[in-house]
Amino acid sequence: MHTIKLKKDKTKAAHQRHPWIFSGAVAESGGRPQDGDVVRVVDHLDEFIAYGLYNGQSRVAVRLIEWDVDRFPDEDWWRVRVRRAVEARNPLLRSSDTNTVRLIFAESDFLPGLIVDKYADFLSIQIHASGVERVKQLVTDELNQLLNPQGIYERSDANARQHEGLVPANGVLSGNLPPEWLEIKENGIRYQVNIAEGQKSGFYCDQRDNRLYTAHYACGKRVLDCFCYSGGFSLNAFAHGAASVVSVDSSALAMETLKRNVAVNGFDESKHIAIQADVNRQLRIFSDSGQRFDLIVLDPPKYAPSRSRLEKAARAYKDLNRRGLLLLEQGGLLATFSCSAAMDMATFKQILAWAALDAGKEIQFIRQFTQSDDHPVRASFPEGEYLKGLLCRVV
Repeated sequence: MHTIKLKKDKTKAAHQRHPWIFSGAVAESGGRPQDGDVVRVVDHLDEFIAYGLYNGQSRVAVRLIEWDVDRFPDEDWWRVRVRRAVEARNPLLRSSDTNTVRLIFAESDFLPGLIVDKYADFLSIQIHASGVERVKQLVTDELNQLLNPQGIYERSDANARQHEGLVPANGVLSGNLPPEWLEIKENGIRYQVNIAEGQKSGFYCDQRDNRLYTAHYACGKRVLDCFCYSGGFSLNAFAHGAASVVSVDSSALAMETLKRNVAVNGFDESKHIAIQADVNRQLRIFSDSGQRFDLIVLDPPKYAPSRSRLEKAARAYKDLNRRGLLLLEQGGLLATFSCSAAMDMATFKQILAWAALDAGKEIQFIRQFTQSDDHPVRASFPEGEYLKGLLCRVV
């Protein structure tokens, strides 16, 4: 086995079980490890720290996976890790009103570069690390043994694969090809999702609890759902008695999916308006026409993919939320989110305070949101807490 030695002043995070070793922390490597190899990581005194997955092309040179020297990551190790992750979701898997669950959440489940989602009787898998690519068949076999799905479909087409020297990979890994429109259920609401062509793995179950909580404020309200995708917030609002819902997204596929979902749930389509448009532009149109709403949801894509982009992203978040607040009267509610891991809650609150000031509004924070519990956050990997949100009231 190849050994990676760290620089003297670059061992603290690794000892504290943070899973990332950046290339700049490497002092030397014994031999020539290949991308995807399991390597032994040691400190400057050659004392063992952890086993990890090596990649010489990535900024993250080693992804640490095991800190016990006696537990070498062999086939049994991988099977145990997959099994533990799935078993941790058993309470959700037993739910009668939800059948879409994140089964494996990468570093948070000690399986960096691996995402697995369950959609009804199908699984969707994403692989973003060369070390996991090598054990793809093993992971597939274990998932089949644990859950016996109708099929496992791979959606490994994210940009992260490029940094690992991997090409995109889409297609059936085992079992059947999922139907073009697969029906799933979340919070008792039916959704038709396209696993093969939808965004990422097909559906965002990280907002499950936030959709339900926000919907409790929707009864009798005029609701605006921005960046609505397949309609999670829109549909929950209808299910809780919203007077009307306007849904906005720039994606044609999102609009098609949303309309199917409104129809399949039997909601009153006369109370729903779906607009395919750039959200910021549409918010300006609403403002110029004097349109107002009682509850607005802003769930934009990732504005800050890294800390170096945070300042620019902060301006974008502030402007977006300012435009949203301008459409709310006294007592109106804004549910606003950031899925940027680089954005912490304290900074997000400050951005909302600035947005409110610029909009001439006074707001209260009445709820903080985070990702659902099938997206756990490891104490040693706070970057796993990527989703945060705020429910704000205009006063």
